[in-house]
Amino acid sequence: MDIKTLKNAFTQRYGEGEVAGYFSPGRVNLIGEHTDYNGGFVFPCALTFGTNFLIRKTNNPFFRFASMNLPVTEEITFDKLTTPLSKGNWVNYPLGTIAQFVKKGLTFDRGADILIYGNVPGGAGLSSSAALEVVTAVAINDQYQFGLDQITLVKMSQMAEHEFAGVHCGIMDQFASGMGEKDRAIFLNCDTLEYELVPVKLNGVKIVIGNTNSPHSLDSGKYNERVAQCKAAVEAIKPYKKINNLAEISWDEFLKVEDKIADYVVKRRARHVVSEIKRTTDAVSQLKAGNLEAFGKLMNGSHDSLRDDYEVTGNELDTMVEEARKIDGVIGSRMTGGGFGGSTVSLVKDEAVETFVASVGANYEKRTGLKPEFYVAEIGQGGHRIF
Repeated sequence: MDIKTLKNAFTQRYGEGEVAGYFSPGRVNLIGEHTDYNGGFVFPCALTFGTNFLIRKTNNPFFRFASMNLPVTEEITFDKLTTPLSKGNWVNYPLGTIAQFVKKGLTFDRGADILIYGNVPGGAGLSSSAALEVVTAVAINDQYQFGLDQITLVKMSQMAEHEFAGVHCGIMDQFASGMGEKDRAIFLNCDTLEYELVPVKLNGVKIVIGNTNSPHSLDSGKYNERVAQCKAAVEAIKPYKKINNLAEISWDEFLKVEDKIADYVVKRRARHVVSEIKRTTDAVSQLKAGNLEAFGKLMNGSHDSLRDDYEVTGNELDTMVEEARKIDGVIGSRMTGGGFGGSTVSLVKDEAVETFVASVGANYEKRTGLKPEFYVAEIGQGGHRIF
């Protein structure tokens, strides 16, 4: 949606006057899934679609929230800024982010009128929630001149997800939305937050996102269950190797102690995480070396591990990946995001993209009864002011 249309929508709701606009992107993770809350490596990139945040400061002692996507509106007074709304209310995401400023002892002397518009497909696993949290943090920090750096804003956005959405997510989604750069993916150590911006030179290959249109819901309890299982694995390993998270044990070390994990399900969860961290570091090395075929094989291995050991794929994601891998010109295909529905990411040779969209789309719909959507992804910039 263009800036003029956004400004007109704001004026229609709140009246004439100056308005500032901000944008933060959704993300796609190329490889490294469910490693972030285990202190491991991830390799996401920001996208060119995301969330717009329009804001005008007022002299009112409250914030007004509205969305061009959803009918719910809220008016929140200053004394309620740290109180979550009912579960499922979209305003919890920006409100939870604003609450983090209050918790840092930063105060508001003026309220604001806020209008949101997002074009990240909801439930597609492309992190629409992180885009909303990060764009709120960037806008509030700038408008109220709080002077916080971008990584601090990223961390605050993650805390908003924990406290107001009830999802104990890792840092990846918010980090990618806040710190992404055009045509670069982020090789991120989720434990130390050290990161490297790696050029993505695909040379005749496109990143194609396949939305299964089987919405995922991270607050369904399954995500938090996986977090708990990983913690249980750490406790089981500790008598044999002192670790605080699963990223602190190498794949070779894990093979020596995995039988010490008595719970078979917990063992498989840990096996995925430790092997996925190795796959991610290997994949980045292969990308830097220009070996896309090897990168694609590691993507395939990632999905298979997420399916068999971590059990977060499900019929729709598995079906789309199976159909993708049948197409000549597909280098690799895997689920992306938290799972339990959502999207796949595939590396597809330019000459095969049209066939990919047509054949995978038709076969997936025939097998599942759901009509998918496909996006040829471009890598964009992290949260920033747009006007």
